[in-house]
Amino acid sequence: MRRRSFITVLAAAATTPFALAGCSSADATASSGSSSGVTIGSANFSESQLVAEIYALKLEEAGVKVTRKFNIGSRETYIPALKDGSIDIIPDYQGALLTYLAPSVGHIKASALTATLLSELPKTVTMLKASPAQDVNVLAVRKDTAKKYSLTTISSLAPHAAELSEGSGPEWKTRYEGVVGLKSVYGITFKSFVPLDSAGPLTLAALKNGRIDVAPLNSTDPALKSLTVLEDDKGLFLPQNIAPLVRTSADNPKIDTALNTVSAKLTTNDLIDMNDKVSNDHQGIAAVAKAWLKSSGL
Repeated sequence: MRRRSFITVLAAAATTPFALAGCSSADATASSGSSSGVTIGSANFSESQLVAEIYALKLEEAGVKVTRKFNIGSRETYIPALKDGSIDIIPDYQGALLTYLAPSVGHIKASALTATLLSELPKTVTMLKASPAQDVNVLAVRKDTAKKYSLTTISSLAPHAAELSEGSGPEWKTRYEGVVGLKSVYGITFKSFVPLDSAGPLTLAALKNGRIDVAPLNSTDPALKSLTVLEDDKGLFLPQNIAPLVRTSADNPKIDTALNTVSAKLTTNDLIDMNDKVSNDHQGIAAVAKAWLKSSGL
């Protein structure tokens, strides 16, 4: 899913599920699914908003009218929004998307990911080309916790899990790449689970101040430098290459060309650099996205 010290989780500002996003003042007036424009959504963390803003800017450059509905929420909220036409386009992470769409698929090889995901997509949704950029789920602990229990891998957590607490967004409890998979693949059941946010500032703060001992974070989070990341030695967490999801009825060659061009250029190092600018340099998401497009020759 996903998820960060550099993330600024924006407050929900409306009463309907898909008006949760703090829409940019640059929003166009096009309605979702109309022939004259598209509505682009994002999840409720800044990396998703960054990629969504890059999509929006590139489409606007291509002459497509864009409405932004960012900060919608977790996958449990934005996939239904994509299916019912509340949004037309959203960036997503392949591995986490598969485990959301088909939790019974369980543990599969990374080489089978794309083909399996394509077979599980709703008929009303198309996935365009994935980028080399990915943001993989990782489990992190404080360095003192790692030293106390000699933790280097997720497997090494198993003998000590009953003494440790974990925290994340509530959806982590029901996801295969979450509590479910940690138990079935690693045999891990923690002492307690504290509902916080999805790899966001609440989770990071709780980990650092000792309220929780283990947290799922994201591989592009600059905060990982001060923590110990546990090796996923049994391969629970699938590759998380970012790909645009497009509502089939809104798709057209102009959209495909623009977004596939973005995907071809976007790298993991780009994500790390942009996340650092947002979190540590306090630059605006729109400015960072625009600067990346310019520096990438797009």
